[in-house]
Amino acid sequence: MNFKDKEAIYLQIADYVSEHITLGKWLPEEKIPSVRELAVVLQVNPNTVMRTYEYLQQHEILFNKRGLGLFVAPGAVEKIKSIRRERFMKQELPDFFISLYLLEIDPDDVLRLYEEFRTRNDNN
Repeated sequence: MNFKDKEAIYLQIADYVSEHITLGKWLPEEKIPSVRELAVVLQVNPNTVMRTYEYLQQHEILFNKRGLGLFVAPGAVEKIKSIRRERFMKQELPDFFISLYLLEIDPDDVLRLYEEFRTRNDNN
């Protein structure tokens, strides 16, 4: 995994875990990799993965079964989408609008490209 400098590594790992859940690679009520297993896969310190897992438990995306490990919480996909939607609206969308304005890009062109993207991806 290639980490970006702008965001804390544990949050980037949280996005990685969230993508696996959202894409259906890790299903609700399913056990996820242990802290050590994921640390090895991502080549990071286990303490960083532990921080990620604690963060995801606080947001009710993961839950702990004592002695068995961590599992994907029921309703995790909806919670992930809600958190990501809010973050997108507050952090990424304003930057996007600035770029549109500075580059004098017509929002109608963006909408057309988005509709083409949706058409291609809805058919897959």
